[in-house]
Amino acid sequence: MEKHIPLLSIKNITKVYTIGDNRLDILKGINLTVEEGEFVAIMGPSGSGKSTLMHILGLLDRPTDGVYEIYGENVLKFNDNQTAFLRSKIIGFVFQQYNLLNKMTAADNVALPMVYSGGKNRKEKAEKHLAEVDLSDRTEHKPTQLSGGQQQRVAIARALVNDPKIIFADEPTGNLSSKQSNEIMQILTDLNKKGISIILVTHEPDIAKWADRLIMIKDGQVLSDTIQKKKERKNTEPLKIKKESSHLSIAEFAENFFSAIRAIISNKTRSMLTMLGIIIGVASIISMLALGSGAQKALEQQITSMGTNLLYLMPGRISLGGVSGTVARRIYLKDVEALAENTELIKNIDPNVNGSVQVVYGNKNSNTSITGATPIYQYLQNSVPQYGRFFTKSENENLAKVCVIGTTVVKNLFGNENPVGKYIKINRKQFRVIGILPVKGAQGYRDGDDMVIVPINTAMKRLLGTNYVSSVAVEVQDGKMSETETYLLKTMLERNKLTPEQADAFRIRNMSDMIQMLTSTTQTMTMLLGAVAGISLIVGGIGIMNIMLVSVSERTREIGLRKAIGATKIAVLLQFLIESSVLSLLGGILGVSLGVAVSVIVSKVAGWATFISSFSVILSVGFSALVGIIFGLWPAKKASELSPIEALRHD
Repeated sequence: MEKHIPLLSIKNITKVYTIGDNRLDILKGINLTVEEGEFVAIMGPSGSGKSTLMHILGLLDRPTDGVYEIYGENVLKFNDNQTAFLRSKIIGFVFQQYNLLNKMTAADNVALPMVYSGGKNRKEKAEKHLAEVDLSDRTEHKPTQLSGGQQQRVAIARALVNDPKIIFADEPTGNLSSKQSNEIMQILTDLNKKGISIILVTHEPDIAKWADRLIMIKDGQVLSDTIQKKKERKNTEPLKIKKESSHLSIAEFAENFFSAIRAIISNKTRSMLTMLGIIIGVASIISMLALGSGAQKALEQQITSMGTNLLYLMPGRISLGGVSGTVARRIYLKDVEALAENTELIKNIDPNVNGSVQVVYGNKNSNTSITGATPIYQYLQNSVPQYGRFFTKSENENLAKVCVIGTTVVKNLFGNENPVGKYIKINRKQFRVIGILPVKGAQGYRDGDDMVIVPINTAMKRLLGTNYVSSVAVEVQDGKMSETETYLLKTMLERNKLTPEQADAFRIRNMSDMIQMLTSTTQTMTMLLGAVAGISLIVGGIGIMNIMLVSVSERTREIGLRKAIGATKIAVLLQFLIESSVLSLLGGILGVSLGVAVSVIVSKVAGWATFISSFSVILSVGFSALVGIIFGLWPAKKASELSPIEALRHD
């Protein structure tokens, strides 16, 4: 003979509250069995413990002691996921206060339990159950647009949507008129006839008469258990209870996401003020990184214009008689020719001589710097003329009086007139302008466009009267920087009959090292600026934490409802994490827009170089989302740990 397993069975259930030093016994060793298909009414005076008993039976609360079995399984040993599964699949709730979410339509309220149970065709099923309670014309109405009786019908439809085995109804007619009460009780009776067990808590005798069985409770004990209508007992097949709840479904994520959007929209001013910290933080990061990156790009551009794979050989000073740096060493053109013989290391070589001159055109004159160079200068220094041409090897050998000039010289002497082909006087000697140099921009304190370039032989013999050069630019074969540096210094020391200890007679400047150093410095400054701006993001994160704590407090009853219809701790945690992340992410997107606008305005008004990289945008948005997660974690954890019944009782 098969062993009979009741739907519900409780043994020696007690519930004790401790308030200070006082002990309050609410339930005192209650024993009760409910069969499948029964309609049970629980009555008793206020404070008798009837609602507490129903909350324990509905897994909204836990007893202090005792055993509670559903289909023979001791559910008091179940974890949060397992009890959430039972509340989702086996139990349906109808509350006296309805507990509908005001921002959702009737259909959405009814379909909500299916989000946590993973049910399919949510909209269709919700509409079907609303039709069963005669609300097919109210599916898109929100709770505030429905009467009390209609709201209770919506609550009943919600309790039915996951096809529960049992419905707990806590004072379902307490706020309704007699006519509405009879309509609700008729619906519950019809559901019971279809095989759904009903446990009803009421203090009204006329409502209790609808039940097949009446249990009277007083002072936490069962006074009587009376059969009002006999009903044939059914043999129950044990239900396989899922041991763990499934992972977050797409439907659950979507519900949490749209719940976050609804919460943000319903509190627009508060949400905007909360996002303000994130907006300012992200905008600061974007604009600071844009300014830093712009400065870095401009600096790299300036250095690149001087050549990248270059070494600069310059004369130094050596000590004499114990006095440091008293004798200067010179570099002559014959030294340059000797160095250029090593083609394995040196690709090109360009001796330069520098000085200051006065240039005159018509009635205009200007003091500027002059450089004597070879024709290879234009390629080594990225100075191919943007108009006209550079001088040739033949012109250099013949001491031709030709020159190329920078844009600042053009502006000072010619204004808007085209200078190519015109003649200017350099130190009272007439030179023909054959080209205009490309724009270089400011190079430190010096204007890189305020210069004149002439053939080196012309500069040395016709203008400056010198027989040595100021510096030598050496273009190195790929990958041979170190070897070339050693070669240059060794060769110059040998030609000047100097010892290795007198190596400071010549200086070598490595442009690659300079680029690396300056790039590293600007990157450090950029990151420092970004870090300083990121502090405001932290402040914004604190604002999000504050507002999420307020949100948890305001929506405590909603949290209790979601747990009552099957939401697990992790589901509630993720709901509030998603909300804080959405809030932060929206702030991040608005902050990016503001940061870009500020960068553009600064660039236009102040003339500063700015560069907005995709990395800075991704970094800012990603960091803002991370701030939402980090600072939303505590409020979300606090919400997830709320007891369902304590949350539902929250005012």
